[in-house]
Amino acid sequence: MLAAYATRVDPNDPISGLVVGQRPDPEPRAGWAVVTVKAAALNHHDLWTLRGVGIRQEQLPMILGGDAAGIDENGNEVVVHSVVSSPEWAGDETLDPKRSLLSEVYDGTLAEKVLVPSRNLVPKPASLSWAEAACLPTAWLTAYRMLFVKAGLQPGMTVLVQGSAGGVSTAAIALAKAAGVRVWVTGRSEQKKMAALELGADQAFDPNGRLPERVDVVIDNVGQATWAHSLKSLKPGGTLVTCGATSGPNPGSDLYRVFFLQLRILGSTMGTRDELQQLLALLDTTGLRPMIDSVLPLEDAAAGLKRMNDGDVQGKIVLQP
Repeated sequence: MLAAYATRVDPNDPISGLVVGQRPDPEPRAGWAVVTVKAAALNHHDLWTLRGVGIRQEQLPMILGGDAAGIDENGNEVVVHSVVSSPEWAGDETLDPKRSLLSEVYDGTLAEKVLVPSRNLVPKPASLSWAEAACLPTAWLTAYRMLFVKAGLQPGMTVLVQGSAGGVSTAAIALAKAAGVRVWVTGRSEQKKMAALELGADQAFDPNGRLPERVDVVIDNVGQATWAHSLKSLKPGGTLVTCGATSGPNPGSDLYRVFFLQLRILGSTMGTRDELQQLLALLDTTGLRPMIDSVLPLEDAAAGLKRMNDGDVQGKIVLQP
């Protein structure tokens, strides 16, 4: 089968380790299902893998990708939940110390077929296209959990989304607006700020720019470049939820501000299978849809990853076998 996979890691030139070529079809095993992939979405996790973060050279070659929608062996249209917990684990899969994501221990979704635990399959609503459904299991699920499970966002609050263009950021903007929340964003260019406004944001500001007032919640997956601004932007008792560090993992921290203003700093990773079902139901009933930057053939995986690495993306890049 055709697949996009990592053959080596390079922190400075990650895409140089990518190959798009033939790999063996997955072999069926008890408790697992083979899914014929109709669409898969790219994530920064794919670039981290190619840089050697969270994976060792001896694990390669490894098929990349965590997001997919497709058809299982019984002909059901499904969405893949990419958090793989240990067989004996019960409850929130993201808290399992032995959990992994697809493409870390097991081959990922950037292929014509993928093998996943049967419990990781969620029915795809007929109202969602393959490309739309494929955007949801990582970025959109991450944003959903950050906003509603971790931060407890409620109508009438104000949320600041750091960065206006990436998958998590565009998802957070759309989901928060649908929940009746005032949404502010930061963006590095007028084009990206305008796109965020069209998506539903109420106001857009320059990175590290002064805000009209402090906010209840900050959603931050940028890390080092935005951390100080995120803390300064919060009201007393406000909440900062972080899920990533695309600009670096060592931001420093103004501890005086944290404890004097009683700020909450919460980490969030992915989401549960049940939360993915809730997210799918939300989109099915509201008509809300993910922003798709582009849809490319699987053969063009390198071009899609390069654009994401360069920051030249507004929404999700989807690959179709």
